[in-house]
Amino acid sequence: MDFVSYNNEEKPTVMLIPGLGVSYEIFLPLTALLRSRFNIVAVQVDGFTLGEHTAFTSIDDQASQVINYIKEHLNGRIDCIYGLSLGGKILSRILERNEVTVAYAIMDAAPLLALPRWLVEPLRYLQCANVWSCYHWKGFWSRVFRSRYFDVLLNECHKIYPYGGTRAVIDGYKSVYTSTLQAIYGKEIHYWYGTKEAFVARPQAKHLLRLRPSAKVEVFNAMNHGQLLIDNPQEIAKRIELMIG
Repeated sequence: MDFVSYNNEEKPTVMLIPGLGVSYEIFLPLTALLRSRFNIVAVQVDGFTLGEHTAFTSIDDQASQVINYIKEHLNGRIDCIYGLSLGGKILSRILERNEVTVAYAIMDAAPLLALPRWLVEPLRYLQCANVWSCYHWKGFWSRVFRSRYFDVLLNECHKIYPYGGTRAVIDGYKSVYTSTLQAIYGKEIHYWYGTKEAFVARPQAKHLLRLRPSAKVEVFNAMNHGQLLIDNPQEIAKRIELMIG
C-alpha cells in the first residue's frame, strides 16, 4: 500500500480510498476541488497500485495499513475518510476495529455483508472475466456504452490491470464478500448509493442501520456504482466541506 499526499498539513485531513479495479487517480477531479482547503491523502490499495506490481492481501491487512498510517502520521485521528466500494469496505473494517478516531466516515456503496458461500467462487471469477474483458476489449465496450461514466471506468481498468492482474481481482473480490460487518464506531457515519445499484446496496445500508441507527443513509437518483464520484465530484466536495466546516 502507498499513500499519495498532497501536503497541506496545517489543514483538516481527508483520506480517499478507491474501489476494486481502479487507481487512486479516479479521485483526481475531487482532489482538485478539495486540495486548497484540505490535506488530501489518497490511498493506493495493494493489487491496484500504479507503476508497481503488488498483490492484494486482505481487507483486514489493508485496514491495518491505513490505521498504522493514521497513528504514525496523524496522531491517531483523521477528519474524514471517503471510501468507494472496496475502499468503503476497508473503511468499515477501520471503524469496526475502533483503533483510531475518524470524525466523518463516508462509505460509498460499500459491501458490508458476506455473500452465501456457494456464490462467492462463481461470482469472483465472473468479476475477473468482466475486468479482463474491460482491459482487453476497451475500445469495444467504449463503443457499446458510449458514456463518460463507463469511459472513466474503462480507462481506470486499463491503467491498473497490468500491475495486479487477475490475481488481485480474484483475491480482492473474495476478501470483500466473505466477511460481514459486526460492529461500527465513529462520530458521524454516512452511507451513499445510487438508485441504479439499489438492489445490491440497499441491504448493505439496512445492515448498517441495524448496527448504527444514527448512520445517515442517502440515495442518489439515477446514479450507478461510483457514478456520483465520476459525474458529479462537485457534489461530493460540497458535502465534505459542509461536514468538516
